[in-house]
Amino acid sequence: MKRTIISSFCVLILMNITPAHAQVVIDLSVLTCKQLLDSDAGRQALISSWMGGYFSATKNLSELDIRYVKRNAKVVGSYCKTHRSDTVMNAMQKNWH
Repeated sequence: MKRTIISSFCVLILMNITPAHAQVVIDLSVLTCKQLLDSDAGRQALISSWMGGYFSATKNLSELDIRYVKRNAKVVGSYCKTHRSDTVMNAMQKNWH
């Protein structure tokens, strides 16, 4: 009887445990340069791609030139290294060409 109660209790606890999920929303208006630079390469590439699309849309362009995305990502990255407390959006607006 005691084993059944303990087993049932353990099952109930395990049913209420939810697995940790990766962050699925990134608010770039508050993301700092430090946070960007501390991110893994995959997340940096994702944000760089988003930046390219964002600025293409602001210029009403339907094409994305990967060469410019790479160049601008390097420029923004260099800026962020010396302005770690600045936001990524601010860094992009100051440096994206």
